Amino acid sequence: MTSVSSASPAFTGNDPENRLFGPLPDVSAEAGYEAGHPERVGFFTDTSVCIGCKACEVACKEWNTLPMDDSHGTRDTLGLSGMSYDNTGQLGANTWRHVAFVEQSRAVDLPMPSVGLPGATRQDAGSSPADHAEPETQGLAHSSVLNAEALSEFDPQTTQSADREIRWLMSSDVCKHCTHAACLDVCPTGALFRTEFGTVVVQGDICNGCGYCVPACPYGVIDQRKDDGRVFKCTMCYDRLTDGLMPACATACPTQSIQFGNLDELQARADARLATLHAQGVESARLYGRDENDGVGGDGAFFLLLDEPEVYGLPPDPVVTTRDLPAMWKHAAAGAAMVVGVVVSAFVGRRRG
Repeated sequence: MTSVSSASPAFTGNDPENRLFGPLPDVSAEAGYEAGHPERVGFFTDTSVCIGCKACEVACKEWNTLPMDDSHGTRDTLGLSGMSYDNTGQLGANTWRHVAFVEQSRAVDLPMPSVGLPGATRQDAGSSPADHAEPETQGLAHSSVLNAEALSEFDPQTTQSADREIRWLMSSDVCKHCTHAACLDVCPTGALFRTEFGTVVVQGDICNGCGYCVPACPYGVIDQRKDDGRVFKCTMCYDRLTDGLMPACATACPTQSIQFGNLDELQARADARLATLHAQGVESARLYGRDENDGVGGDGAFFLLLDEPEVYGLPPDPVVTTRDLPAMWKHAAAGAAMVVGVVVSAFVGRRRG
């Protein structure tokens, strides 16, 4: 009979080197699954083709029967966050997929002529009909016509005029299904476990609401429901995987921004996509969660970003929070042994005296 553990290999004796970070070739096997288990699957989210339609959010909520909530996590409440089209705000117990909308603006030099309103004079606009009018007519035009061009060039943040370029960065965030998942290590009931597909799932009927996993997650993904205290997060549609189906979010995505499949194949596809973007001059493109040597051993759900991770609300250098637990226990044990030794020696010395 196969014995499946929820904790990382270092806590189960399957990892003699006591590693809690770095590459793990087969996370399912080290969790106790026998040979012949399914290949590890995952998500590759290409944010460069995300259109912010939020079809993934809707599909996730519909399939998993998640309640409606607002940006503060309040159930059965329809509210706007005030942050453009983002009404859910962040991942939570009731929102397992969250589409972020990031609006960026910057000053740019547009090398092209433009034509302003009558009476507006620009070095690159040439003469206008108002230039040949009488001075009184020109003054009347300047005082009575709203110069929309000047207003559009005025930057209220810098109080200076500049041409502006605005772009949207959109990204569908989700649980990362880490190679080294701290939530598994700290769960006292086994409510969190590693599936045969290499994903991480919460069993709501076993969760006791202790909340240890909430601060343990380096990404801040896991959240508790206020009504009963239990934690919830993305399961990568474990019930659909066991029936040979794709997760609901990947099925609903119209642009294939969310791609699901064998993790090794997704990583190769992501590397090729990154090389294509760099060849096209998109130097800001980067992969996030792809590196197996990072602080969590790589993610089962990784991303192609067009800016720094912090812009998307992601930690720049996530580290599994239980990485140093073995060393900490060793030092604690050594300290306790030292204290016991001092007490014993003092007691023996007192008796001799």
